[in-house]
Amino acid sequence: MAGAQRTAELDRELEALPPDRRWREWMHRIEAVLFASATPVPREDLARVVGQGASVDLLVADLAADLEGRAFEIAKVGGGWVFRTRPTYAPAIRAAADVGAQLQDLSEFDIAVLAAVAYHQPITRDGLKDIFGKEISRDLIGRLHDRHLIGTGPRSPRRGAPYTFVTTEQFLVAFGFESLQDLPDREQLQDSGLEKS
Repeated sequence: MAGAQRTAELDRELEALPPDRRWREWMHRIEAVLFASATPVPREDLARVVGQGASVDLLVADLAADLEGRAFEIAKVGGGWVFRTRPTYAPAIRAAADVGAQLQDLSEFDIAVLAAVAYHQPITRDGLKDIFGKEISRDLIGRLHDRHLIGTGPRSPRRGAPYTFVTTEQFLVAFGFESLQDLPDREQLQDSGLEKS
């Protein structure tokens, strides 16, 4: 009810404006929503702030073009769009601000476990043990789960079946992926030594 009331208060169509100003206003609305959101905003949510026939994809593309040459960009991540700083400026941000703690204190092994979950999901702790040749601690699984980088996946309906683990939308956001299809090629991981052949 509250969401419907908020939408009713918003003139989505903007029929009083000429077409070029209407388009620009829709772009500004999308920019405001993305700027205010800490998580990716899906197309359906952005469609609530623009006119019935407006293409969210084209509006986002025009907004992205307006941001060319700026320090931040719009990126498609995890089924939605987010504002993010361009990777070129990551060293400057790290030098000046306390950001990115989510991934900075993950060890190389933690990231390797995340990669194994991403490539083999849903996977059990025994499946991870087979990959790494050693037991993966509940503490490590708990830390990754607490950070919302992994979640529990489907579980066999038989009694006592082990839990499985899958990556989450926060995993996609943290690593800047739109989907799991953006993961590096597994052969590259094997060549780098992060995954066994």
